Amino acid sequence: MSKASQPELKKFMDKKLFVHLQGGRKVSGTLRGYDLFLNLVIDDALEETNPAQKHPIGTVVIRGNSVTSMETLEAIR
Repeated sequence: MSKASQPELKKFMDKKLFVHLQGGRKVSGTLRGYDLFLNLVIDDALEETNPAQKHPIGTVVIRGNSVTSMETLEAIR
């Protein structure tokens, strides 16, 4: 059995991300941590209910299996 590798998210640490979740939910905020299962810790998180409404939800942990896609909102070097 092959060993699972760590996700390549180091370059996204402390950057603003936009995360698409299952069920059509969308969260943006600053990535503060992650683990082997792609569980994410997002700080200063905002949940977007529609393009005109964003609700602050603070610091959240998002289970990796609910993430469908992620995009950065800042330049990555």
